[in-house]
Amino acid sequence: MTEEKIETPAPEDAIEDFAALLAAHSASSERLQPGQKVSGTVIAVTGESVFVDVGIKVDGIMERKDILDAQGQESVGPGDSVEAWVIGVSPQEIRLSRSMSGSGVAALEEARDAGLPVDGRVTAVCKGGYSVEVLGKTAFCPGSQMDGAALGDADSLVGRTLQFLIIRVENRGRNVVVSRRALLERERLEQLEVLLERLKVNDTVEGRISRLASFGAFMELAPAVEGMIHLSELSWSRVGAADEVVSPGDVVRAKVLAISKNDKGQVRISLSRKQAQGDPWLEAPERLKAGTVVQGKVMRLAPFGAFVELLPGVEGLIHISEMSWGKRINKPEEVLNVGETVSVKIKDVNADARRISLSLRDAEGDPWQDAAQRFAVGATVSGTVESRTQYGLFVSLAPGITGLLPAGVMKNARNAGQYGKLDKGDAVTLVVQNIDSAARRISLAPEGTEAAAMADDKAWKQHASSKAASGDAGLGIMAQALQNAMKKK
Repeated sequence: MTEEKIETPAPEDAIEDFAALLAAHSASSERLQPGQKVSGTVIAVTGESVFVDVGIKVDGIMERKDILDAQGQESVGPGDSVEAWVIGVSPQEIRLSRSMSGSGVAALEEARDAGLPVDGRVTAVCKGGYSVEVLGKTAFCPGSQMDGAALGDADSLVGRTLQFLIIRVENRGRNVVVSRRALLERERLEQLEVLLERLKVNDTVEGRISRLASFGAFMELAPAVEGMIHLSELSWSRVGAADEVVSPGDVVRAKVLAISKNDKGQVRISLSRKQAQGDPWLEAPERLKAGTVVQGKVMRLAPFGAFVELLPGVEGLIHISEMSWGKRINKPEEVLNVGETVSVKIKDVNADARRISLSLRDAEGDPWQDAAQRFAVGATVSGTVESRTQYGLFVSLAPGITGLLPAGVMKNARNAGQYGKLDKGDAVTLVVQNIDSAARRISLAPEGTEAAAMADDKAWKQHASSKAASGDAGLGIMAQALQNAMKKK
């Protein structure tokens, strides 16, 4: 009979196994402490215990009653994720709980010392805060220590069961103070720490708009962790208030501009929604072609013209001289209002300088295009006196079309006295003597007058200079200067 040889582990192996166990226990002790919140996966539910894998070699164990809902049914099962608080650490197990339970002063003090959250039922609104029933005792929660999101309607919290941290236990449990705000802040700091490990400047993130402010909007990056999008970074368009472009609950993408700390150590995350969308001027030359007629929204008025948004963040300028064919415009307010939608013709696109020249009058069509057919030589026309000068009467025949009754022709007319009495705004009927569409000139005469040469060029020059004196020409120079100043600003 041969003896079976029993192999015993070498001393080196035993030392390695013991070192591994010791390292595992040390690691678990360092990583998990009472009062710490952990996430894990349910391994099994047996009897009155729930076994949870919390990511280390030692499993977590919580009582089965922690996973029962209001109807007494298990809310989670094997394979489901669960969050819980560490209430005890030993080499054999990690004791977990969704909240502190029990009753009496000892339970209150244990929860206070371990920093464990407890379930509390808000029973009433009282002076300075709320009465909360916690572990069989009546506690006080100051109004400043309640959930800030619900402070607008204090009565809405009555009857609700929330989680709190116990701040103070005095006089054998007769004076108990709790705080929900402290618990939320602790959870926020934990989430922030995890977020900052992976978040970097220039990253693009996605989140939900949590609240609006006068200076911008706050975006939730993680539970209870927010970043701020300033008004100037919400959109490429001009934004006066955050609710013009976003609403609470909207899911948006944003670019991380900066991560900083203030003097109090508070972390600030600055975000940009518009930069996550890309610069609209990069595609402006492809989408906006010179010569095309497009629609836009009047964003603002200036002494020299109006700025119209053609694409989000892309504006063009209608110079005051491009607003009407029919009348002289002194102020843009005479024909345009902020917020209205207008049709404009694109005259020029300079993407490098971020400038687009627009024309309101060209979008309506050039009235001189068919003037030769509408005002043929010899035709009788009716108009309104626009002005009287030493060279004669300028008569408005149609929007954008003005004719001249020369002083010499008017003087030699049979009823010259009648024409001598005409003034601005008076109606008059005349005959077209000559028309030059290229020069935009029509020469008029009283009915029955023989055709004559085109009126003296000096009259038209005097008429043009009188318009320039009203400010049109000067505004062209001023417009450029103001545009440059606004661009620098």
